[in-house]
Amino acid sequence: MARFRFQTGRGPKRHPSISVIRLASMQTRRKAGAILILAFGLVAQTASRSTWDGVYTAAQANRGKDLYARQCLDCHGDDLEGDPENPALATSSFVYKWNGLTVGDLFERVHRDMPQNNRGTLTRQKAADLVAFLLSFNRFPAGERELPAELEALRRIRIDATPPERKK
Repeated sequence: MARFRFQTGRGPKRHPSISVIRLASMQTRRKAGAILILAFGLVAQTASRSTWDGVYTAAQANRGKDLYARQCLDCHGDDLEGDPENPALATSSFVYKWNGLTVGDLFERVHRDMPQNNRGTLTRQKAADLVAFLLSFNRFPAGERELPAELEALRRIRIDATPPERKK
């Protein structure tokens, strides 16, 4: 920090503009802190549900299973185990890979990149059905409402590798 001596003889003094800079810096830090708090609040609010909350129906997962047999089985295998060139879709490594991300992230990947030999041809509904099947196969519970095909709604569902602790 720059210090200046004035001719008053009382020792080192700070230039008056230094305190203005310091005040502006404190205000900037407060604003940045408020923005971070707001951002964390939005992230927490965005992913308000979990895959353990029953976010798809059994009927939807069955539609996804049929679609998987027609579109995905050749690359990912009968048991979704994958191979050296295609990732497994049903192992703890799959669940932990997606842990902390949202169902929207998984949906977007499926919708945009699959099937590998004909990318981007799945409808949003078929992609949602496939994601429902993946959740079912990975032992996430079914619920009473279908998994939506809207990306924004899916981004509010967090993928959690482990179930939440039950209240005793």
